[in-house]
Amino acid sequence: MSLERANAAAGEPLLRVEGLVKRFGAFRALDGLNFHLMPGEILGLVGPNGSGKTTCINVISGLYPPDGGTLVYAGREIGGLKSHRLVHLGINRTFQVPKPFLTLTVKENVEVAATYGGRNGATFDIAGLLASLELDGQVGRPAAELNSVQQKMLDLARALATGPRLLCVDELAAGLNPAELDRVAERLKALARGGVALLVVEHLMGFIDQVTDRVIVLNAGREIFEGVLADAVKDRQVVEVFLGTENGG
Repeated sequence: MSLERANAAAGEPLLRVEGLVKRFGAFRALDGLNFHLMPGEILGLVGPNGSGKTTCINVISGLYPPDGGTLVYAGREIGGLKSHRLVHLGINRTFQVPKPFLTLTVKENVEVAATYGGRNGATFDIAGLLASLELDGQVGRPAAELNSVQQKMLDLARALATGPRLLCVDELAAGLNPAELDRVAERLKALARGGVALLVVEHLMGFIDQVTDRVIVLNAGREIFEGVLADAVKDRQVVEVFLGTENGG
């Protein structure tokens, strides 16, 4: 049994976020955020613009250090560790705006990620990965020549090439057509079935409903709801936030 599935069977979260705080000057982008993520689970982070979703991913992935609270991953405190160290521990992410090496080819981009970001020197089926994301016809093209959707898929490929146990996905669905959305949703669910934990930030509620096991709704850096999306849309405070009324933003 894999470590991920063993932890899941034992009821141990892969990631535990407790009282997480991130400040930018006097502004608290995260204000005591709490949640956990199990191995093999897909957890959605939803909320209005400015609610702290991407900031949360940026802190978890090491782009920003936390200003308070704890981040415990696989039993280890990781708050403040740099991104390159977290990648080797098994944490990686995609970006709202992909950041490939534009002058390198698609294959070279993924090879760099696998070589320098992979865990324990494990080998990786790069050809199979690119085929699964419909990039097998682009392997020799420079990343700069890809369209926006292809660059998103390359961004995902680079993250997956490092063999993550925890993958943070930041608005991957934006700009995809319905067929592409279905393929990406199935790919993410397949990763979860293999034991990978996924934290998904997304504005497309149909996509969130399709892929997530549960959601955390954020407002002003705090969670205001935890549960399945079908129940979230019936919650009075969630409705007020998304309609921009009493608690909106």
